[in-house]
Amino acid sequence: MVAADTAWIIVATALVLFMTLPGLALFYGGLVRARNVLSVFMQCYAIACTMSIAWLAFGYTIAFGDGGPYWGGLGKFFLLGVTSDSLTGTIPEILFFAFQMTFAIITPALIVGAYVERISFGFVLIFSTLWMLLCYAPVVHWIWGGGMLADGGIFGEIGARDFAGGIVVHETAGLAALIVAVMLGARRDRTKPPHNPGYVVIGAGMLWVGWFGFNGGSQLAADGGAAMALAVTHISAAAASMSWALWERIKYGKASVVGLVTGTIAGLASITPASGYVGPVEALIIGGIAGILCQEAVGLIRNRLKIDDTLDVFAVHGVGGIFGTIMIAILGQGSWIAQLGALAIVGVYTAVVTGILVKICAAAVGFRVDAEMETNGLDLSLHGERAYDHVS
Repeated sequence: MVAADTAWIIVATALVLFMTLPGLALFYGGLVRARNVLSVFMQCYAIACTMSIAWLAFGYTIAFGDGGPYWGGLGKFFLLGVTSDSLTGTIPEILFFAFQMTFAIITPALIVGAYVERISFGFVLIFSTLWMLLCYAPVVHWIWGGGMLADGGIFGEIGARDFAGGIVVHETAGLAALIVAVMLGARRDRTKPPHNPGYVVIGAGMLWVGWFGFNGGSQLAADGGAAMALAVTHISAAAASMSWALWERIKYGKASVVGLVTGTIAGLASITPASGYVGPVEALIIGGIAGILCQEAVGLIRNRLKIDDTLDVFAVHGVGGIFGTIMIAILGQGSWIAQLGALAIVGVYTAVVTGILVKICAAAVGFRVDAEMETNGLDLSLHGERAYDHVS
């Protein structure tokens, strides 16, 4: 065990949890109407709790067990055989478990943005748990757990490159969000603006800071690689923020604060897969393109395809993660066949599993709330509470 590496990953684990609680909760909560803000907080918090238990029971062993090329097996069920003396590289395995658990929390939590303001709370819990175990965890094994898409797998010696989750986190969550949004249908009222842009900015800032743990921690060491990952993460976020705002200014005459910080998230998602393979100049290019690309994807999905992916999960996270994954090949840091092949395989698998799980969970616990509950807001209808005395 290396003490410096252990200390850094302890900090990184806390930073990644901070991304969900309270970062993502505030970012998403500010974007919905006032009558639904508590429901978003509830969804993010409850997902954090349930994913932690599910990761302990089955998720970790499926992702990082020694079962073979397709899944990790059940050899580490409930951390069987993992002690405080067990090591993963230079850090305690129990710390590696905890670090990866925070990824298993935020990935299904990202999907929340697709179905806010109209979803059954029971569906959120059951779907998120099954999706993490049956979709996310196997994909983790394929790429990070030495499975079929990693080095020595189906693509040969050079497997898919995904440093911190462009495929594993952002493609899977983005595609799942799009599929859930299509199957759920649009909100009855899509006209209300974000009720609290201040929450959105605060949440985005927390996500930005937490992302240093997300990408820098994925080096699993306190070294120059972690420092470079942290630096390029910051550069990409800054570049995408400004390119989004500039593009918005060119198109609409004004740059909005919500647009600026959405650009931040686009830049962070796009650099995630590449953050261990590129330098600051490449990060500047990735972020600069991502701010415009993801903004155009928002318009395509909202206005042309008429899909109510409410908080633009696919356009920002899905498109951003896919773009960053392709940029690894464009910049000569990975194999074109492995990068595109992994995107295709994971994309098809995610789509099929998500669609099946939506059908099963909807039949078991319900899917969409009724019209009256949606009109009154989920805070009061589902949780018996209000965030404010006067809501809109």
